[in-house]
Amino acid sequence: MADIKLLPKDIAELIAAGEVVERPASVIKELVENAVDAGADKITVEIQRGGIAFIRVTDNGCGIKHDQVKTAFLRHATSKIQSENDLYSIATLGFRGEALASISAVARVEMLTKPAECEMGSRYVIEGGVEQTLEEIGCPNGTTIIIRDLFYNTPARMKFLKKDVYEATAVASVIDAIALSHPEISIRFIKDSKPALTTSGDGKLTSTIYSVLGREFSSGLISADSTTAGIRVSGMISKPVYCRPTRNAQYFFLNNRFIRSGVIAKAIEQAYKNTVMVGKFPACVLNIDIPFSKVDVNVHPAKTEVRFSDEKAVFEAVYYAVKNALAAGDTRPQLNLQNTAPKKEPEPFTRMSVEEYKKLRNAPKAETPTAADKVYGIGLGTKTVTQPAQGLRDFPKALVSDKPVEVSFSKPESPKPQPPVQTFVKTEEPQREEKPYQQILSVILSDDEKYETASFIDDSEIEFKYIGEVFRTYIIVQKKDSIWFVDKHAAHERMLYDKLKREGVTEVQALLSPVSVTLSREEHRAVLDNLELLKKNGFEVEEFGTAAVIVRTVPASLVKTDVMFLMCDIAANLVKFGNAETDILDDLYHNIACRSAIKGGNQQSDSELEEFARKVLSDNSVMYCPHGRPVAFELKKSELERQFGRAK
Repeated sequence: MADIKLLPKDIAELIAAGEVVERPASVIKELVENAVDAGADKITVEIQRGGIAFIRVTDNGCGIKHDQVKTAFLRHATSKIQSENDLYSIATLGFRGEALASISAVARVEMLTKPAECEMGSRYVIEGGVEQTLEEIGCPNGTTIIIRDLFYNTPARMKFLKKDVYEATAVASVIDAIALSHPEISIRFIKDSKPALTTSGDGKLTSTIYSVLGREFSSGLISADSTTAGIRVSGMISKPVYCRPTRNAQYFFLNNRFIRSGVIAKAIEQAYKNTVMVGKFPACVLNIDIPFSKVDVNVHPAKTEVRFSDEKAVFEAVYYAVKNALAAGDTRPQLNLQNTAPKKEPEPFTRMSVEEYKKLRNAPKAETPTAADKVYGIGLGTKTVTQPAQGLRDFPKALVSDKPVEVSFSKPESPKPQPPVQTFVKTEEPQREEKPYQQILSVILSDDEKYETASFIDDSEIEFKYIGEVFRTYIIVQKKDSIWFVDKHAAHERMLYDKLKREGVTEVQALLSPVSVTLSREEHRAVLDNLELLKKNGFEVEEFGTAAVIVRTVPASLVKTDVMFLMCDIAANLVKFGNAETDILDDLYHNIACRSAIKGGNQQSDSELEEFARKVLSDNSVMYCPHGRPVAFELKKSELERQFGRAK
């Protein structure tokens, strides 16, 4: 065995640096957190080549005094911890005193810093942990740190870095998180000399979310803010319909520190249960304010993992904050159609130049009409119209017909006597003045069509009007200035599910012939372990051999259901949820509601569908089926008018 020796200082520093400095993103995280702790309200981050070649972080914080600059780069030197007790109530982002020492060990570092109360600032240069220069200079208040050639002296670390674009993306993620946790700080991010992000620093979380995550993300959010057992949860959560296919849009902050937490993630997803589709995950930007003494942030050098003294209290605080926000702020989704309006056709009469006009005027008259003449009836000499329009139905055909549409410019002959035209107007009534639209219709409609013309109805005051049903699945109604599409199965399923959660199964039906169901060993054991729970909810089940059960009763609404398939499904979920009775009941009610609800394709009377739609649209708790699908969509009149080109 080799002799035990004390590691040289330079090797020890490189090992320690590896715990803090993994990549450019971790360098920027440490430097920006120091700027936040220094009281800055303006921070600028610049990088080149993903931060490998160049990093500059500038802030307007408190700065560092000249005689303390060197000390700041020593390991375990910090202004944030004074005694042992401070470790149990850490209120700052940084506290270990390792960041500057670790960074300077693997890069070329230059610092410019000046406190507001000092006339002169300081410039300090240190490379690979070795001091190069310390001098007084004039510089702005605050601190600027420049990092060049990261890992220049540790090529083994360099080879583990990814391409510049990936490193830049990791840097952007760090800056996004810090910006979202501190909306009161204006943060600028410049990547390869191009602005990549700017936040206003106005203290409003909504404006910061808009800047960082974009308009689409910010448009689908609900405000959340509540306090439970001294733990305040505030921020924004996504509406269920805006949930995402991954958890990447979940931002958790503890006392404004970005963290990762399975407890918080579980609480949020539990609060969204039965309102979000399978495979979708809620998005959020949530800050948990908790007494510093009730959390340990000194678990990992990166400080993104924490330990709570009471995880249950945190779970409940987050769960109820999200649940209450969904109940108060969620609204039914609107249907926004794509802009499919046809392009505007060119006007038939366009301006021409003087030269074009002279050329046209001096040209010989054409014997036969041109294509344009056919359409618009111009320049056709003395020929007569050969294909007149016959009422509204034939009017468009006359415009696009291949046959010439010719107009006479000769002196008209005396009109021949015409037979009397049959009319449907009562002669005893005085003739009324026609409105403009009636005059237009009287020109282009045939006599039969005049008689059948419908009256115009003003429906702007309609509160609720049943329109009909399409595909025997979707009910259509008009409610004020909107058209609503209601999925009758999804809505009925939600209503039944909510009723089951309130009242449980109230009606049980004995099967005429008990059904035997063969299960796997694990499923068989799970069913036998939950016989009493199943019986309370309408399923009387008995053991029937080593791997089968016999079902004697089911909820009355499921008499026509395939009992064997249903029991297999229930048994599989009993295995999945184990001893979690709440989850088992949730799934059981979900199963019963889904199979008992009206199915797409079932036929109901208009009066039944109208009454059903009234109930759905008057109850804001019926927004999503237990699978998380919306039960109704709204199409506003303004959106419909935009599609027809009536509005922009």
